[in-house]
Amino acid sequence: MVVAAQPNAIFPEHFLRRSAEYILSQQLADGAIPWFSGHYADPWDHVEAAMGLSIAGELGAAEKAYQWLAQRQLPDGSWWAAYRDGKVDNRERRESNFVAYIATGIWHHYLISGEREFLLRFWPVVEKALDFVLALQSEYGDIQWAVDADGVPMQDALITGCSSIFKSLECGINIAHTLGIERSDWVEGRRILGVALRERPERFDRTWESKARFSMDWFYPVLTGAVSGGGARRRLQKKWDEFVVAGLGCRCVNDEPWVTVAESCELTMALLAAGEPGKALKIYRALHRWQDRDGGYWTGYVYRDSAVWPEEKTTWTVGAMLLAADALAGLTPASTLFTRVNLLDAPQDAEGFHHLDQLELGGVQR
Repeated sequence: MVVAAQPNAIFPEHFLRRSAEYILSQQLADGAIPWFSGHYADPWDHVEAAMGLSIAGELGAAEKAYQWLAQRQLPDGSWWAAYRDGKVDNRERRESNFVAYIATGIWHHYLISGEREFLLRFWPVVEKALDFVLALQSEYGDIQWAVDADGVPMQDALITGCSSIFKSLECGINIAHTLGIERSDWVEGRRILGVALRERPERFDRTWESKARFSMDWFYPVLTGAVSGGGARRRLQKKWDEFVVAGLGCRCVNDEPWVTVAESCELTMALLAAGEPGKALKIYRALHRWQDRDGGYWTGYVYRDSAVWPEEKTTWTVGAMLLAADALAGLTPASTLFTRVNLLDAPQDAEGFHHLDQLELGGVQR
């Protein structure tokens, strides 16, 4: 049974506790957080769920999740695409944005816990992961999306994946700065990646059909800070009618009648980053209708058929719900991670024109 929505509240009563309990109910004894019981875990979605645990105050369980990743990191700093029941489930590739995302999770957890020892313990993991990722960066700034089973780079780049890496590099730079470690190469790698995302569209989707039908390609550059200020608002407005279904949320793709909860949560945070809190709140409040009585959220809804689909309650969807709740309500010290760029060791003019846009955005949010 689906829980009735509460239109006048940001989230329902006991939302944090019930959401955390759902993720905890799916977490395995070794710390892995699969999509749902019996399914595989992948490094990116595992981190998304772990961040949800941190927001809900389940710091021990979140640290156990990060330790699970640390124990499975390969010598070159990467992870395989998926794991199941303690074993590798997909040895076909290692995806760069999956590898980078641990930096986001570790920084997020530190912002909430304030434990420097935690940063020190996981610094070698983050450093190896981001070094692996930046080794895949082209001279134009884009980052190859994966390496194959033999470690050979798969030569193309994804807007969504590179946008996610852009945020992970911000977090990695902040971790290094907090620990007093100089990584100017990461700062430069992030800078030219941002240029590629803003100014070099030809570097993406070179060898396959464009991914522009996916909503994430639309809002992820805003969500992760690659595009900010007035540029962010213009970008979101341009395809608003293409992806947003009034009263329901954000479509996953523009050619299917399917809204998804996680994409709607991420759009919520992108709207906050762009200085559109009214739109953000309106979208987010409508999502609680998809929470089941066990605290989980259904992945999506096919409005043409009036049907929940797929019939799965993924842990990363609950993680996204918790991240958006934090962004809206300021529940933790990590609440602005996805709504504001805060590069600790960046020179004041490091972002050039786009940095000025960010200062404008900061003013709006305050």
